[in-house]
Amino acid sequence: MTQIREKLTIVKVGGKIVEEEATLRRLLADFSAVDGCKLLVHGGGRSATKIASLLGIESRMVDGRRVTDAETLKVVTMVYGGLVNKNIVAGLQAAGVNAIGLTGADMNLIRSVKRPVGEVDYGFVGDVEEVNGGVLAAFIRQGIVPVLAPLTHDRQGHLLNTNADTIAGETAKALAAYFDVTLMFCFEKKGVLSDETDDNSVIPRIDRRLFEQYTAQGIIRGGMIPKLENAFRAVDAGVREVVITQASEIHKGTGTSVH
Repeated sequence: MTQIREKLTIVKVGGKIVEEEATLRRLLADFSAVDGCKLLVHGGGRSATKIASLLGIESRMVDGRRVTDAETLKVVTMVYGGLVNKNIVAGLQAAGVNAIGLTGADMNLIRSVKRPVGEVDYGFVGDVEEVNGGVLAAFIRQGIVPVLAPLTHDRQGHLLNTNADTIAGETAKALAAYFDVTLMFCFEKKGVLSDETDDNSVIPRIDRRLFEQYTAQGIIRGGMIPKLENAFRAVDAGVREVVITQASEIHKGTGTSVH
């Protein structure tokens, strides 16, 4: 007899949503309304850039990714692991959600390796090697909601700035061994659009065949291609469904379902 596994919803939200008071308040209400077990992964890049500037530290980006030198690492650790993470946790507690804020270094949750120097030296940036799904599952089964900041460690005493989308994807894969996982990536549109000029032209479901067809036709292009490729990799690794949607829709389950 097949055992029915608990459903787990993993939500990844960008920094823009969690850094503004009004949008954070809306997110906390919507996330609180998500049924069952859940986990939140957040960014915080704009706050890091702002505070770095106040400290006289220049932020350098290459293709939208932050170059993290030693001084920048201090800033992102303070902002992601402290200011942004704890504001979210405090807000969730106020909404009746028993949350715990974590980085990848806590309890050896997420181990990374420093990205090798190629055409660009990204500095203290981590590529995820291992997620300790058992520890996260133990929290979740106690009714505790993990809130993960985009910081990992190399188990040699170094923290590493790590892409929040990657953390969400790798965490979903690790937890697929314990739960029936739905991974939700939130961005500024309601889903993958068939017409970029029409915000309501959401494609409800995409499989590999449709992805290849829409890509060949130029309907899916640019930054949405790697997003969807990441989604298919998660599904291949056992994640039941990946949903691309707006943060305001997470408790409704609407958006584009990737399967």
